[in-house]
Amino acid sequence: MTLAATVSLSADDARRIALRAQGFLGAPDRRGGVRGVLRHLGAVQLDTISVLARSHELIPYARLGAVGRTAVEEAYWSDRHAFEYWSHAACILPIEEWPHFAFRRRIKRAHGYRWHKMKDKEASCRLVLDRLRAEGPLTSTELGGAKNGGPWWDWSETKIAVEWLLDAGDVVVTERRGWKRVYDLPERAVPDALLHDDLDDRECLRRLVALAGQSLGVGTRADIADYHRLKGEQVDSVIADSGLVPVEVEGWAKPAWADPAALATVPRGRHRTTLLSPFDSLVWDRPRTERIFGFAHRLEAYVPKPKRIHGYFAMPLLAGGRLQGRVDPAREGSTLVARQLSLTTPKAARPMAEALREAAQWVGCDTVRVERAGTPEEAAAVTAELAAL
Repeated sequence: MTLAATVSLSADDARRIALRAQGFLGAPDRRGGVRGVLRHLGAVQLDTISVLARSHELIPYARLGAVGRTAVEEAYWSDRHAFEYWSHAACILPIEEWPHFAFRRRIKRAHGYRWHKMKDKEASCRLVLDRLRAEGPLTSTELGGAKNGGPWWDWSETKIAVEWLLDAGDVVVTERRGWKRVYDLPERAVPDALLHDDLDDRECLRRLVALAGQSLGVGTRADIADYHRLKGEQVDSVIADSGLVPVEVEGWAKPAWADPAALATVPRGRHRTTLLSPFDSLVWDRPRTERIFGFAHRLEAYVPKPKRIHGYFAMPLLAGGRLQGRVDPAREGSTLVARQLSLTTPKAARPMAEALREAAQWVGCDTVRVERAGTPEEAAAVTAELAAL
């Protein structure tokens, strides 16, 4: 790695920096545990899909190994440690970042509504706040029901009100209970020292750009913007004051910036071999994933089944610091089934088998079966490696 007036990085330098920044290169911080992973990443995406487990469980598993699933939930949702809000998508965020999303809360308030509009905004919001004030934290069901009985988007007036209040910061979510958001008043859920919207937009953006740079290690303007879903011009307005430094990366057509701490030492250590959620922050930005790893990945859960290529919830295989395949897993009783898998190289058969075996044990399965593969040779090779473990 060359450190000069303008830092130049090879493509491999950038890849290793990104892996270390995301917690996949070097010894994992086991003392920090799940909360350490959240602080390190800055955001953990939530999603309704659950195959092996929900995505927010897969994130710490991929970095720490077989951490208990109950322990994962407790780490996220206890001791006022985290809150849920809009970042890359709906994400779990460290509670200390509450003040830095003030700019987004102001945007939401100025807009005045989400995609739903209330029949009587003032009365509906007052009712929700009065109930929370009198009864404590409640789910939308406990508040009066989430839906009117129609399709999923046919929200009740109460649901529309509480979600609007969440957007605006007048309620907060610091817990999920049975996958349902639990709404509370900020003055009860956010520590006093953090409960303010005092920071102006520029300071909020500067902090989020710096955080994105730290979490990515190195990234282009688009990479940095995508991490917390900022606009390019918002990044432009604060990048010079963010503490990130300009770099040139071999093969990258656009300018990039890096976290100075990421440049201070050469990334070394053990690589994780693991399956990744498609919503993992290492791979959630598809153009960046292809640029860094030469690996094109697409979530096909919302693609009609006949048009799927790799499967409903194909999980990339990370091994040796590279993406070496993918597998669409499922559980049938105590068997983890690789419904479809593919490898980028025959040498990936062993790490694929290792990753499948570890994932199976984590979710309580005692056997693994390969159902389909890109070629018969791949299926036979992974099956043979599974038998040898």
